[in-house]
Amino acid sequence: MTHALIRVYEKVRDHLDAYAVADHLVPDLLSPRWIPELEAEALPLQRIFLAEKWIVARLHYGHIDPREAGAGNIVNCGAAMYMAPVGLVNAGHPEAAYAEALEVAAPHQSSYGREAAGVFAAAVAAACRPGATPATVVDAALALAKDGTRSAIEAVCEVGLHHDDFESALAPLRAAVEPFDTVGPDYRSPALGARRPSRLHAIEELPVALGMLLVGGGDYRRTVLGSVNYGRDCDSIATMSGAIVGALGGEAPADWATTVAEASRLDLHAPARALTQVAREVFARDLERRAAHEEAFIALAGER
Repeated sequence: MTHALIRVYEKVRDHLDAYAVADHLVPDLLSPRWIPELEAEALPLQRIFLAEKWIVARLHYGHIDPREAGAGNIVNCGAAMYMAPVGLVNAGHPEAAYAEALEVAAPHQSSYGREAAGVFAAAVAAACRPGATPATVVDAALALAKDGTRSAIEAVCEVGLHHDDFESALAPLRAAVEPFDTVGPDYRSPALGARRPSRLHAIEELPVALGMLLVGGGDYRRTVLGSVNYGRDCDSIATMSGAIVGALGGEAPADWATTVAEASRLDLHAPARALTQVAREVFARDLERRAAHEEAFIALAGER
């Protein structure tokens, strides 16, 4: 899904909205690609899970308004986990990343699932700031997060501050997020509360990813290994924490990247290079738009 979103940025070469998801992401999910887990060319739609298939069902078959299509889907981390590219396109500007991710996630998620997408993108953008640290990233996330998402991040990160070893942090982090988690103790059989919008609850994955960022202290290996060993939806947690710690400048172990790329038969560097170029182009356009706005406002109100 992350690579698919990068391909959408490559086509649009500007900020995205819900309509870009309908016009470009959905067709991408219906186009044959090499799927590592299937070891075959297949439609990405055949690989993604039911909560992600929702996008295609609602937009391609249901012709729903893209900004409303996420309503009714199970509320989970499905949209949040691939929002790192939004944070990178808005590098250094968490507020812009948050707003864009909420728009991009609209066809996929609602409620606190959509909120997590915005906060995760903001965290990645904040991590790109010069001098950023795990603590400043968490502060940026808390400045934007709303309702149960904010409360869950506060609770989990308060625990994370007291650990520098992920093994000792695993149970305390789970205990801290559990009051906000609607899935329940059996991850494979989500409780009914996971299917309802809420202003009191949060997805589990983002707060734990931020907590592991603090536990890992900005070290890539420690942060990602801690996230993987947390269990439950650990792939999504590691995706989020890995993206944030990577944006902080934490270098991924070369042997990890090489092994994954070879086993998956994927070029893991090409998407990064493509997104970097798109981010530069979007920033140049943003500067032009800002200059036009300043000119129009001064003409209207005068200089002060």
